[in-house]
Amino acid sequence: MVKLKICGMRRSEDIEMANRYTLDYIGFVFADSPRKVSYEQAKELSELLSDEIVPVGVFVNEHMKLIVDLFKDGIIEMAQLHGDEDEKYIRNLKDKSIEETGKQIPVINAIEIKDGADYNDELLKWRDSASDYFILDSGKGSGKTFDWSLIDKESEFFKNSIFLAGGLNSENLALAIGEFNPFAVDLSSSVETDGFKDEEKIKDIIKIMENYR
Repeated sequence: MVKLKICGMRRSEDIEMANRYTLDYIGFVFADSPRKVSYEQAKELSELLSDEIVPVGVFVNEHMKLIVDLFKDGIIEMAQLHGDEDEKYIRNLKDKSIEETGKQIPVINAIEIKDGADYNDELLKWRDSASDYFILDSGKGSGKTFDWSLIDKESEFFKNSIFLAGGLNSENLALAIGEFNPFAVDLSSSVETDGFKDEEKIKDIIKIMENYR
C-alpha cells in the first residue's frame, strides 16, 4: 500500500479537494515559494482539513520555534525539512517538541538527488538517523525527476520509509512506484494548472493510485 501526499496547499478549495479524495498527507509550505502560506493561513486551512489527513509543514532552515509552535497548535503533525538541517538539528527539534507538547514531532528529512553524483554512500550515512522518514527529491519543488538509476534500490538505506518526489505525474507515477516501492509519493506542480491545484489532474492521480492504496 502506497500513500499519497500532495504538497503546496494554500486555498480552501485545495483542502476541499484533499478531503473529497481522502489524501493521506497534505503539505503546507512555509519556505520561500509561490505556494508559501503564513501561520494564520495554515491555521485556517488546517481547521478545514479532515482528521484522517495528516498535515505536514515544509521548511528550509527554519527556526525551531516556528515549527514547534505550529505543531503545538495542531496546525501541522509532521515536519518536512529541505535545508541544511543536520542530525543534531533533528534531535534538538524532537526534544524541543516533547518539552513543549509532550509529544515528539515526526520528521521527514529531504535528500536532494542531483545528476552525476554517487549517492549510495551518502544515503547510508542517514541509515541510523533520528528522522522518521526520508523524501528523495530532485530539488526544492523543482518539478523535475532525478535519475532513478543513481540509487541502489537494494541499499540498506531503504529499510527506512521513503517518500518519493521530484517530477512525478500521471505519466510516470506507476513506473516510479514499480521502481522504488516507496512508502508514499509526493506531488505538487504536476497537479496544478497556472499555479493552482487542478481537480481533474488530481482525479487522474487518484485513479492511478487506486491500484496501490
